[in-house]
Amino acid sequence: MTTHLLTAAVRDRALTLPADDLPAYLYDLTALREHAASVRSALPERVELYYAAKANPEAEILAALAPYVDGFEVSSGGELAHVAKAVPDRPLAFGGPGKTPAETAAALEAGVDRFHVESAHELRMLADLAARLVPGARVAVLLRFNLPLADGSLKASALSMGGRPTPFGLDPSEADAMAGLLCGGSHPQLELRGIHAHLASGLDAPAQIAVAESVVTWAARLAHRHGFPLREVNVGGGMTVDYADPGARFDWAAYGAALARLTAAHPDLVLRIEPGRALTAYCGWYATEVLDVKRSHGEEFAVVRGGTHHLRTPATKGHDQPCALLPVDAWPHPWPRAMGRPGPVTLTGQLCTPKDVLARDVPAAGLRTGDRVVFALAGAYAWNISHHEFLMHPRPGFHFLGAVNG
Repeated sequence: MTTHLLTAAVRDRALTLPADDLPAYLYDLTALREHAASVRSALPERVELYYAAKANPEAEILAALAPYVDGFEVSSGGELAHVAKAVPDRPLAFGGPGKTPAETAAALEAGVDRFHVESAHELRMLADLAARLVPGARVAVLLRFNLPLADGSLKASALSMGGRPTPFGLDPSEADAMAGLLCGGSHPQLELRGIHAHLASGLDAPAQIAVAESVVTWAARLAHRHGFPLREVNVGGGMTVDYADPGARFDWAAYGAALARLTAAHPDLVLRIEPGRALTAYCGWYATEVLDVKRSHGEEFAVVRGGTHHLRTPATKGHDQPCALLPVDAWPHPWPRAMGRPGPVTLTGQLCTPKDVLARDVPAAGLRTGDRVVFALAGAYAWNISHHEFLMHPRPGFHFLGAVNG
């Protein structure tokens, strides 16, 4: 693939890093800020933008995003502590299934902005802990539901959390009972602010629009039945990132226009979205070098430093990670370089498993040992979801380009 996948700053750093400093993650914070600003500008009033920290919790990433987001969504006690330290005094929403009493207590004591409640058990735990730890306060709750969508909006999803049996959220059959508990005074320390429904990932703008409209309609009917003011609806994230076509971006302008129409139809409602991958994927790259080139059963392979223990995304999603090949003419060693034949090459890592494949059938003019390879779209669900200790190779370096503090 071509170097249009790289920013100039990333290309320069990938070529000038010493070989022993590879592999390395390169994050272009200038590009991240520009992208976040464009997303923010596409969203209308009464649409809040929260960043799902699970996508990439690096402190420098969080700080770069902070001016452009309304808050951060965290899904564990560890994320809560980390994000609160990295971007102090910013609103936090606490979500995710299986919350423990200890981390729920920590979230209450930290003054978390919103709790996304995923079960009746979780609601009872939260109510008890709130009464003991923050007496007199009213804790804001969004009930998360696993909603079915009859229009088929979730069919194109790359990863479904709703619309089918999953451990995420409450079953819709529990909606009236749960709303009744909160509206009937059974838990006076909790305030029902609205509904949360993150149902899927990998949806394009038309599908995301259909999901948002469906969720708001369902939430409004529930609120009407129980007579509570519907102040907030969180429709989650999951905006698509196309690894097969990195130039195809989610249509934020169309999505924002649709959300504007939706909020206009509900004048007292605040919508919230929680993208993760779609904000940070484009700002990160995994740079490495070719260690060996070989031919096996008629196919060309290049082994690079690192592998899927650093960049697990292609193995997890079953795709080929987009990349750019950068020739390096200098060769500092006395032994001759290995040189591949022109044509497609499969890029693999150093692990002792045939699953350690980063990209297949990459067009190449003939890779050589010492050439550089830079994998794009590595700014989300990359290093932080990888099995780092397998074979105990060195960890990659981390470089944040365009940092405000230099």
